[in-house]
Amino acid sequence: MMTAVWLRAPARARLHALRELYRRFFGENTPDARGRRLLFEWLSPAQRAQFEEHRYFDVIGCDTGKTYRIHYGTAANVHEIDGDGRAMMGWCFVPSGFLVPGDVMLAQKIAIETDEKGALSLANRFPPATHSEQFYRRPF
Repeated sequence: MMTAVWLRAPARARLHALRELYRRFFGENTPDARGRRLLFEWLSPAQRAQFEEHRYFDVIGCDTGKTYRIHYGTAANVHEIDGDGRAMMGWCFVPSGFLVPGDVMLAQKIAIETDEKGALSLANRFPPATHSEQFYRRPF
């Protein structure tokens, strides 16, 4: 009887390892995960560190030199900020189609860095939420 239990333990361990491998492979190959990886490839080291810590990163507009903060999300996630990091104005502009947050944020980053005025001319403006109105979003 002891031999049968001993033989089953390695089989259970292999099955557990296989399930974990399967979970990691498919977890890392979802559209959202691929979008985040592509975004990370385009972020500077400072932007990447900022995003990993706060779930947003700052971008400098190519035309005005203003600073914009791009938060994790797909809409109403871009804020023009002042020198103290306070949101002054919200901007909503997104690429066409259904895209995951990483892809949307990358498009917003590129638009602000290469055609700030063009991007903002298409954007909807909105007043930024006060700190007490902002809600906590779960981490990835």
